[in-house]
Amino acid sequence: MSKEITKSDLWKVFWLSMGIESGCSTTKQEAPGFAQGLIPVIEKAYDDPQDKADAYTRHMELFLTEGRVAYFCVGVAASMEEQYAKNKDFDPESINAIKVALMGPLAGVGDSLIHGTLRPIMAGLACSLITASGYTSPLGTILFLAVMTATVMIVRYFGVFKGYELGLTLVEGMQEGGLLDKLTKYAAIAAFIVCGGFISSLVWCTIPIEFVNGETVVSLQETFDGLMPNLVPLIYTMIMYWAISKKKVNPVLLMVLTMVLGVIGVYAGFLA
Repeated sequence: MSKEITKSDLWKVFWLSMGIESGCSTTKQEAPGFAQGLIPVIEKAYDDPQDKADAYTRHMELFLTEGRVAYFCVGVAASMEEQYAKNKDFDPESINAIKVALMGPLAGVGDSLIHGTLRPIMAGLACSLITASGYTSPLGTILFLAVMTATVMIVRYFGVFKGYELGLTLVEGMQEGGLLDKLTKYAAIAAFIVCGGFISSLVWCTIPIEFVNGETVVSLQETFDGLMPNLVPLIYTMIMYWAISKKKVNPVLLMVLTMVLGVIGVYAGFLA
């Protein structure tokens, strides 16, 4: 007879699930870490060794989504495994079917909110604080680590405990109300606005070229600043955005080219 899953068991699931990304497999992706997270549930819910083996095999199927929001899948799967242990009429194939259905939407939300919005915002603030202190204060670094760590731990906590408590009703409610799509859309808008605001302080580029006509000296940089302050960094950032989004240029290649261009430009006297 199956046993009830307790809050203590869910805390074990919470900590064991930390291996979702570190336990990645080239063929199964996050499946080994996912199966590890469910060990307390599987071992307690099933008495028959064959049932346990089937459950572990079930969760070793390919699984891949954003690592933090994956905890919602862990919580839902824990709830469904408990249901199946109590009621053999429950279709076990539906457990993996739900996981597969959630991978895409949750990946979109996790990547947009955590990596596309929160991370660049906090990184920008941290860099600004470090720069303002003359690179002497660790406050920016501490702020970045504290906010990111607190956020992802809260997401993980609610993923396991609320995912288990609400089960499929949580996911169905979010999808029916369009909450997942709205979160993704507005997170992208917020990320673009915030990152755009950091261009003037984080992208540094001046052109110390002057044209002399008799006693008249025309500074190219002052001309650009007269049109719009920090126009050159904005133009360069937009070129990078165009190359990545439209031409699908590798971002690493663009970073290397930017460093090379900066070194050549400084030594040639075109940049300062």
